[in-house]
Amino acid sequence: MDKKEAIRKQVSENPVVLYMKGTPDAPMCGFSAAAIQILEACGVDEVATVNVLDDPDIRQGIKEFSSWPTIPQLYVRGEFVGGADIMREMYQSGELQKLIGSGAVQS
Repeated sequence: MDKKEAIRKQVSENPVVLYMKGTPDAPMCGFSAAAIQILEACGVDEVATVNVLDDPDIRQGIKEFSSWPTIPQLYVRGEFVGGADIMREMYQSGELQKLIGSGAVQS
């Protein structure tokens, strides 16, 4: 399976997917750490995370898949939401909670 198909499968099979640097327990950049904190604040109990540092092809592939140049990248129910700054703005406005709350991804 090529990287684009692998990414498509990940985002379609998981309600919430975060492509990040590092892991939720050990984020490797401040933006990835912020993204995890925002998801936790939204009450997300199941998030599939992909450490892009483990696979350079996925790291580059996700940027091409979304046409978005930076990581982290959040997908909710197969749709690209954005990076840490967009997540923060959406959280502050309540929009992210509504988006996540409209599916079965909260505890």
